[in-house]
Amino acid sequence: MPARPSATPLPWPGARPLADAFFDRDACLVARELLGKIIRHRVGELWLSARIIETEAYYLTDKGSHASLGYTEKRRALFLDGGHIYMYYARGGDSLNFSAHGAGNAVLIKSALPWQDAVSGPDSLACMQANNPDRQGQPRPREKLCAGQTLLCRTLGLKVPDWDGQRFDWHRLFVEDVGERPAQIVQTTRLGIPRGRDEHLEYRFVEAAYARHCTRNPLRRGQREGTDFHLIDVKEQDA
Repeated sequence: MPARPSATPLPWPGARPLADAFFDRDACLVARELLGKIIRHRVGELWLSARIIETEAYYLTDKGSHASLGYTEKRRALFLDGGHIYMYYARGGDSLNFSAHGAGNAVLIKSALPWQDAVSGPDSLACMQANNPDRQGQPRPREKLCAGQTLLCRTLGLKVPDWDGQRFDWHRLFVEDVGERPAQIVQTTRLGIPRGRDEHLEYRFVEAAYARHCTRNPLRRGQREGTDFHLIDVKEQDA
């Protein structure tokens, strides 16, 4: 997928930021294909990074979506073209969303796993752990740092006042394709949708290999394939 014009320099040689056109597609498609992508947020001299493992798609017509409540200046980003950042407060914490194709459509980033590579090393992980200690002030286990939408934002240092309504900035915040692809994806219903607000819609996507690390494991004991969730074999779908 083409990147932005060459006048916009890459943050480092070989970086692969997702183009705006990636987001300007159907929300469920974007939600599914964001799995395995890396959120990069620069804090000082460090890049804090996390691999997306859980997303939810929302549409203007969904009763459970913010956009269904109508246009407001606060919700403006939801009504702009794909690739705008929409952030809001959920249970006192920050939540991260990206607008998709069509007014009012978006993807919520539900959970992720810390990502380490040549760009984000041990110092970055230490910063992420300092951002989000447990209730006793101790470092959280790596797999629990981003296990939920508000924990993710706290760990990465993402704040509503800084990013709500903005576009990606390749030198501060963007999503990168590093070539990671899920082998299987779990498709199921979204979390926290009140009864009567389209709670039946299966717009939640989880990378199956990391299901135990997401907000709520859709493969936990008692859940039945074909009834409570569906498995998507990515290789078969891409063939």
